[in-house]
Amino acid sequence: MTAFARADRPLEGYGLVWEIKAVNHRYLEVSPRLPDALRSLENAVRERCRKALARGKVEVTLRYQQDDSDAALELNEPLVKQLSDISRRVGDLIQHPGQVNPMEILRHPGVLSTRSLDVDLLQRESLTLLDEALQALIDTRSREGEQLGKLIETRLDGIGTQVEIVKAAVPRIKEAQRERLRSRIQDVIDSPDPDRLEQELVLLAQKMDVDEELDRLVTHVSEVRRILKKGGHIGRRLDFLMQELNREANTLGSKSVDSETTAAAVELKVLIEQMREQIQNIE
Repeated sequence: MTAFARADRPLEGYGLVWEIKAVNHRYLEVSPRLPDALRSLENAVRERCRKALARGKVEVTLRYQQDDSDAALELNEPLVKQLSDISRRVGDLIQHPGQVNPMEILRHPGVLSTRSLDVDLLQRESLTLLDEALQALIDTRSREGEQLGKLIETRLDGIGTQVEIVKAAVPRIKEAQRERLRSRIQDVIDSPDPDRLEQELVLLAQKMDVDEELDRLVTHVSEVRRILKKGGHIGRRLDFLMQELNREANTLGSKSVDSETTAAAVELKVLIEQMREQIQNIE
């Protein structure tokens, strides 16, 4: 299911930001994008994503940025004292005493330094924040899933309506076909063979027997409703049921000898295809 989530947190002079983008995919494919200082987290990121998600092409991006305004500078006082003493001694040696220039001392390597990065702390905080981002992604998917579920339920109601239409039409269609066949045989021969006529009627009845297809449609619809109610990782199961529904609709269409049942079979296929498109967005 297509979704996006973001989680951020300040951390003692550093800002952490996770962004997760997920698009439809048959399997789970995780692509971590991590800064060099945290590259070692890649396996842990993949493992957390596998535990939280079942399907989707997922881009997981971590950014961290040092807050320069909050960066603490540390003064190496022993080094400053040592440099100051040496400067005075040099002045005495060259008989050119002068005041020590503080800016010159500050430019010396090692006099000023920034707070060192606590990599262990940064890794722990990054993974904790990743869990929050993954939960936000799951919550977003869940809300979208509820809306998709309502749309699918509407299509299932439409399938049920078409099944009832066909069931109601079958007796009328069978009788019309029997009368049509009787008329055709009467036109061909003057004295129709009763046994041959009955045989032809049996073959026609077999062709028009769509009770099994209708029952299976009803069964599959009930199973789809059950799975939607159960929730969880249901995308693959629903995709399989869409194939089964489509198979029954095709069989119903191939057996059709009446415009009403043909129209019903066509409408069934439209509804099923609409559901298949929506199910692609369900994990």
